Amino acid sequence: MSPENDKVTRMIILGPKAQLSQSELLGKLHMLELPLTIKSTCYGAVIHGDDKIVQDAITKIRDLDPSNIFTKDRGFAPGDPRRCRAKRGAAREGFHQLEKEYELLEYVCDALKDPKKVSLEESKKISLDEFRKIVQECEK
Repeated sequence: MSPENDKVTRMIILGPKAQLSQSELLGKLHMLELPLTIKSTCYGAVIHGDDKIVQDAITKIRDLDPSNIFTKDRGFAPGDPRRCRAKRGAAREGFHQLEKEYELLEYVCDALKDPKKVSLEESKKISLDEFRKIVQECEK
């Protein structure tokens, strides 16, 4: 086994249109039978272990519903007393940021499921005469 400082922690976040529930996600993670610490959360799960094993688990889990399962680094292992809500007695730092990000996930899910080609037009400069005309119209 590798030392604790060689391990990583990732959050697995289920999007609002995910085809599996939080409890199904946990079941699938456990069925991978990988040497991971797995913690249930309100948004999905937290997994902790060797980087390669964590990445392998994420790849396999995302294959279940690629446009609705997201991951994010978490700087602290599950249960770390510096961030554990049970020990601190309040929402952990970053939770409110995660709430805001979650509000946008529906749009990200839709874009991943049905990508559209986007082309941006470069804005063109207007002439000084045209600018003066616009200013004069606004002053009326």
